[in-house]
Amino acid sequence: MFLTILVFILIFGLIVFVHELGHFVMAKRANIRIDEFGFGFPPRIFGIKKGETIYSLNLLPLGGFVKIHGEDGGKKDDLNKNRAFYSKPIGVRSRIIVAGVTMNLILAAFLLSLGYWIGSPNIIEDNEPGILKDPRVQITQIALNSPADMAGIKVGDTIAGLRAGGQELKVATVVGTQEFIGRYKGEEIIFIIQRGDQALEKNLVLRSEYPADQGLSGIALARTAIVSYPWYQALFKGIISALSLTWFIITALGGILWNLIITGKLGVDIAGPVGIFNLTSQAAQLGFIYVLQLAVILNINLAIINVLPIPALDGGRLLFLAIEKVKGSPLNQKFERYANMTGFVLLIILMIVVTWRDIIRVF
Repeated sequence: MFLTILVFILIFGLIVFVHELGHFVMAKRANIRIDEFGFGFPPRIFGIKKGETIYSLNLLPLGGFVKIHGEDGGKKDDLNKNRAFYSKPIGVRSRIIVAGVTMNLILAAFLLSLGYWIGSPNIIEDNEPGILKDPRVQITQIALNSPADMAGIKVGDTIAGLRAGGQELKVATVVGTQEFIGRYKGEEIIFIIQRGDQALEKNLVLRSEYPADQGLSGIALARTAIVSYPWYQALFKGIISALSLTWFIITALGGILWNLIITGKLGVDIAGPVGIFNLTSQAAQLGFIYVLQLAVILNINLAIINVLPIPALDGGRLLFLAIEKVKGSPLNQKFERYANMTGFVLLIILMIVVTWRDIIRVF
């Protein structure tokens, strides 16, 4: 549990800190005054003032924040008006807002590149040529209420062996595993599972009849191996993978929103803090590279959500700047504050609902 909590804090701390660092650096480059740059969220433990900026360490370690002078509008007696956020051209303010998401995408590319360099699990063919590191057959999907699901087998488990009918198979390929399982329709079979450092045996009874897309046990399999590249290839692959994954998540999110508009239903389960904590626990059990991959996915997801045109998010601030550009003058500060407050409250309510659903599903 302690390891999961630590990994959870490190992942979210890194994602939010890097995001805020993007705002900080771009604001500094635009000669805007920064009142405070904090690691973690208040209450403050201590702070050091260097120049005009307070650099603080705060009690809640899930990220960070940057207080940009004048980001909430101006005052008549502002002595730093020329160095305030609101006094800068719309283009400069837009770049400062976008810088957070940009840093998240750079972080995703870096983490993916690191994974390619140190070696990350990749799906390979059964007859893949060459020397492979740690080849294994892993479970990639489990059908709900299938024999595998009822037996407590989990996604990511490695099938080390199978026993049934007095026969035993040392698993090496997907095809060989499927053929062995196929011989024992309606009979009991023992899955010898490797889960992190744990060696487990799971007994289940294979189905005689089953949905066409599920099979006897209700699992989907893939052969994986650790594949690593020289640093220059890893860097290129990391950038390409970050762009591809970002586009995939955008299209998936678009599909979810479209389904919500058409049917009034999400069509998928959305994970909140509890669900993500559960995923973090599973990744931590599987190893560092899986934690790295989870961090990449969460990082890109949060970046994309943050740029949606919703008040209280960076995307909402960009929307207000676009309206200001068309309107030719800034929006009423009171309206902007109320809009951001309303957006924040709605996001909190959504988070509570999603968290409650997580608790019901996980526990």
